[in-house]
Amino acid sequence: MARTTYQDLLDAGVHFGHLTRKWDPKMSQYIFMERNGIHIIDLNKTLTKVEEAAAAIKQIVKSGRKVLFVATKKQAKDIVAEYAKGVNMPFVTERWLGGMLTNFATVRKSIKKMSNIDKLTKDGTYSNLSKKERLMIQRERIKLETLLGGIADLNRLPAALFLIDVKKEHIAVSEALKLNIPTFAMVDTNSDPSNIDFPIPANDDATKSISLITGIIIKAIEEGLDERKREKEDEAEKEAALAKAKADSPKAEAPAAPAAPAAAPAEGGKRKRVAAEAEAPAAAPSAPAEKEEE
Repeated sequence: MARTTYQDLLDAGVHFGHLTRKWDPKMSQYIFMERNGIHIIDLNKTLTKVEEAAAAIKQIVKSGRKVLFVATKKQAKDIVAEYAKGVNMPFVTERWLGGMLTNFATVRKSIKKMSNIDKLTKDGTYSNLSKKERLMIQRERIKLETLLGGIADLNRLPAALFLIDVKKEHIAVSEALKLNIPTFAMVDTNSDPSNIDFPIPANDDATKSISLITGIIIKAIEEGLDERKREKEDEAEKEAALAKAKADSPKAEAPAAPAAPAAAPAEGGKRKRVAAEAEAPAAAPSAPAEKEEE
C-alpha cells in the first residue's frame, strides 16, 4: 500500500518549486514544467522517491540505529521538532554547529556539561552559590539546551540524516559526506540533489508540504520501531522456550553411570596373573630334583 497519494501531494502544494531564474540545472530531471515563471515539480517522481526513502529509513531504524532530523528554517523547525520527539529521535532545529558530526567528541563534552549543571541543581550545590554565579550557570544552561537539547540522548554518531532544505543545511550535508552517513532530504528546484543519497523532490518552503513529507518519514520510522519490538519479543519467547526445554531434559536424557563392579574382576584377574608369574620361577627348580630321584 502506498504511503501517500498523488492527490495528497497536490493538496499540500508539494509540486510548487522556486522561480525559474533561481533553479539548479541538476534538478531538471525532477521538473515537470514551467508555469508563470515558476517550476512545477513532477509529483510522479516525488511519489517514487518518497517511497524509496521511507523504505530505506525504516530498515535503518529497524536495526536499532538513530536518524538525526535537521531543520533550522523558520517554517520547518517546530514541525520537525514535534515529529522527532514523538518517535524519540534526535533533532537540530536552532543552529547547526560546525563540527557537530566531524567533531562529535567535543559536542559530547558540551552535552555532558549540561547534565553536570542539572546534577548541581538536584544535589543542592546550586543553592549554595552566589546569585551572580547562579545567574551565569542558568544562562549557560539555557544556551546549551537551545543548541543541543535535541541531541542530548545521542551517544554516538547517527546512522542517517533527514534534512529540510539542503541549500540552507549545506554544512550538515558536507559533514555527513565526509563521514559516509546516508542523507535523506526534501530537495526544492533551487537545490543540488547530487550530494543527497535519497532526495525527495518537494516544496521545502510550505508548512503543509513539509508536514506531509516529514509525516511519511515518521510513519516509516514508527513501523521500523514496531517491527524491531516484535522481533525482540519473539526472540525472548524463543529463549524462554529453550531454557525451559533444557531445564526439563536432564532427567530424561541423563546418561547411565558406568557400573563400578565391572572393573573389579578385571583388576582382580590382573592381580592373579601377576601373582602367578611371580610364583612360576620358584616352582621351576623342583622339576629337575624329581628327575634325579628317578
